[in-house]
Amino acid sequence: MSTQDEGGPVVDDHVCRLDLQAGWVDLTLHEGTKAEAKALATETVNRLNPLRLEIEKSAVFDDMVRRAVDLNEDGPLLAAAYYSENGTALANLVIDSYGEEGVPRPVPGEVQPLLLEWENGEVVGDPQVAHLELPAGPTVRVQSMLKVKKILGFGRRLTEFIKYAVFPPDSDSLIVVTATWEFVQLTEDLTRTVDELMPTLRIVPVDAGGNEIDTNPSR
Repeated sequence: MSTQDEGGPVVDDHVCRLDLQAGWVDLTLHEGTKAEAKALATETVNRLNPLRLEIEKSAVFDDMVRRAVDLNEDGPLLAAAYYSENGTALANLVIDSYGEEGVPRPVPGEVQPLLLEWENGEVVGDPQVAHLELPAGPTVRVQSMLKVKKILGFGRRLTEFIKYAVFPPDSDSLIVVTATWEFVQLTEDLTRTVDELMPTLRIVPVDAGGNEIDTNPSR
């Protein structure tokens, strides 16, 4: 629904922004097509330093295309992946927004158990739970191991995940940031890398063309 401040521009929607640091690749697709994913991967791979790669550029390209298509399957606000300098994809990240006009937003106590629900996996052990105050709003953070069903249901693989439920103060929506990785031996480093992103999360108003709107033009 479009809104308008008195004398201000029309706000058509909101988007999420992150200050992605070195290693992170924005894989958000606006149309969700494989052609768009290929164009994005081509641009990104061409910027890589071939002297640092330990795998073929074509393999990095194929991974980015597949990963972009998979991560955008449910139309997230933002999708990204973290790559090592040698070209290996180490972690995925997606941002989703939940909310319905006229329906009250759940409170943190109601959201916490929902963050531990996975359609294709089962949480292992006791999750770490924390309540944070981030610039984007109060946040519930959960981290745990997950046993994920493999394709066709044969066996399971261990995956680490962090979910952040962000409650923006100027919105009725709930923002959920989900990061996952299978390189559990790198959990300490990847946890730090993901946690460092979260203070940069911004919920930005945009017009119908997707252009950011400055809500404080006098600054």
